[in-house]
Amino acid sequence: MAKFDTVESYLASFPDEVQPILEQVRTTIRAAVPRAQETISYDIPTFKLDGKPVVYFAGWKHHVSVYPIPETDDALEREIAPFRAAKGTLKFPLDRPIPYELIGRAAGLLAAQRS
Repeated sequence: MAKFDTVESYLASFPDEVQPILEQVRTTIRAAVPRAQETISYDIPTFKLDGKPVVYFAGWKHHVSVYPIPETDDALEREIAPFRAAKGTLKFPLDRPIPYELIGRAAGLLAAQRS
């Protein structure tokens, strides 16, 4: 398994058609958590606030995952329910439109819940 030093090297390791999707996930999270520092942790892109992880994302062969899942209200829970994979994981298939706005809201909520 490859080890990555930067988010750029991580993104560059994916096929050309997947890189823009991952870059948009990155941009979406960055916009939702503008004070976050980007790094690599557990060999995947990680956004930290005050040195503590807030949100991670990872590319896979057939999907993109975002971790963890924030505490939600009923309305948001209904929106994320189709994307729940494992406990604490949102899984977005690459063969369907990625709900970037939902990813941004989840990231922003995670940041608010961590502070």
